[in-house]
Parts: sequence; C-alpha cells; structure tokens
Amino acid sequence: MKLDAGVNMYHHFCDFVNLYISQHINNSFSSDINIVMWDTSFYGYGDLFSETWRAFTDYDIIHLKTYDSKRVCFKDSFFSLLPRMRYGLFYNTPLVTDCHTEGMFRAFSQHVLHRLNIPQKGPKEGRVRVTLLARSTEYRRIRNQVELVNALKTVPLLEVSVVDYKYKDVPFLEQLSITHNSDIFIGMHGAGLTHLLFLPDWAVIFELYNCQDESCYRDLARLRGIRYVTWQKMDKMLPQDKGHHPTLGDHPKFTNYSFDVGEFVRIVLEAADYVTQHPKWRRSVHHDEL
Repeated sequence: MKLDAGVNMYHHFCDFVNLYISQHINNSFSSDINIVMWDTSFYGYGDLFSETWRAFTDYDIIHLKTYDSKRVCFKDSFFSLLPRMRYGLFYNTPLVTDCHTEGMFRAFSQHVLHRLNIPQKGPKEGRVRVTLLARSTEYRRIRNQVELVNALKTVPLLEVSVVDYKYKDVPFLEQLSITHNSDIFIGMHGAGLTHLLFLPDWAVIFELYNCQDESCYRDLARLRGIRYVTWQKMDKMLPQDKGHHPTLGDHPKFTNYSFDVGEFVRIVLEAADYVTQHPKWRRSVHHDEL
C-alpha cells in the first residue's frame, strides 16, 4: 500500500478488513506479532493512518526491503488475504442478494474501536448529534454549506458540527472519535464516507449526493448495517456546471453543488426520527440515565 490521501482511505480500510478476516481464518487476534509490508517498491512508504496498525500489532511495521539480499527464516508465519483479489473487498464488491448487517464488518468496526480506545460518549436524550463532513478540495464542495448548516441549527433536536478531516489538522484517532460519536453523518461522495464503518449501530449515513456512483457507499453501509440515504430530487439540486475531467471529458464528480434548504432539512429530520426510534439508541439513552 502506498497512501497519499483522498480515495486511498477507502483502499486503506480494504486492506485492514482483509487483514482482520485473515486473523479470523488463522484463529488468532494476538497483537504480539510482526507485520511485514510485502511491497517490493523502492519508493518510501507514507501512511496517513499509521495509528490504525495499533489495532493489529504492538510493533512497527517492517518493510520487505529491510530484508533485501538477506536470507530470512520465519518460525511461524501466515499471509493475509489480498486486498484486491477477485471478489475481494474493493470498489463495488459483488454482494449476496438481501445480505445486510454483515457480522464481520460490525466485528471489524468494534475490534478497531476497542483496540484504539475510542469510546462512545452518548447518545444524548433529546439530542441527535449531526456531523457534516466538509471538503476543502477543488470539486464536490457544497456551495451553500453555511446556509444548510444554519438551517439545521434552528432545530432544537439537532446538535450540529462541521468537520474537515484534513489529517494535518485532525489526527486520525480524533477523526474516529468524532465519527463514532455521530448519530447522523453527512458528506458528499468521496473516500471520507468510509468513516461510516465506525458509526454507532443506530446511525444514519447521508451521502448528500452520490455523483452518479450509486452503489459504492450504499453497499458499504448495507454491509456495516446502518441506514443509508442520499439525495433523490434532482430538480432541487443545482450543479455549478456540467462537470470537468482532464481525461474523461464531462464528469459529474468534478464540479460543486448547491442544495435546496427545505429538502435538505426534511431528509435530516427523517434520519433523526430513524435514530431516535432505533432500539439500540433508546436502550443506550436509558442506560446512561440509570
């Protein structure tokens, strides 16, 4: 794996999920292991989410080039499943019809959150925690974001936060804490929505607009077992222009969008109703009151 940013977050967690499945197959979750990065590239390895390895090993990652021109004997070893093998976890993974709330995905989420000590600080009676993931990229920005957020803040039920998960500004463990303590997580189509893996079971992921890539995060939410919603009324959404792509021509992902305020608030309120009616949300609220 060579990670820079953006879409590579999706790739990154594909690798971690396959590593987690491999531990199941090997029937071992010990962190007293060494992980060797099986990459023959001479380029340096940059990892934006290095803290995540702590969920799997107590030691620094070893790079294969460390053993270059050396004879190495392993007393005990196993090879993880490939992150991009045929029908492995990657973009648009083929799903079994009606498969929902896959136990392995929930177990992966709980494993990472537990090993990295990310607590759940809620939910809160009479309050629904809404997190909007802002983008500082050139494209897929919400042009009227301030207007949308201000409209949500007029609703007493909603506790609204806006975040921008720039790694240099928000360390990854802090990102996980924010996500895990969100009841509704809103964002434009993009790799940042991979955070849905770490939402609580009662949460809703609102992919504000899927940019005509309809299955990617819908399927991931389906596997994780949380509610997924996205924008449906195209006549109440305004793209900045027809979209641009340097090699593919016009492309809907490569522009910015404005959204109808009333329709946006309506969708969020429907999501909030789902959250507050969810049995696990209600049980957690009542447990905290005891």
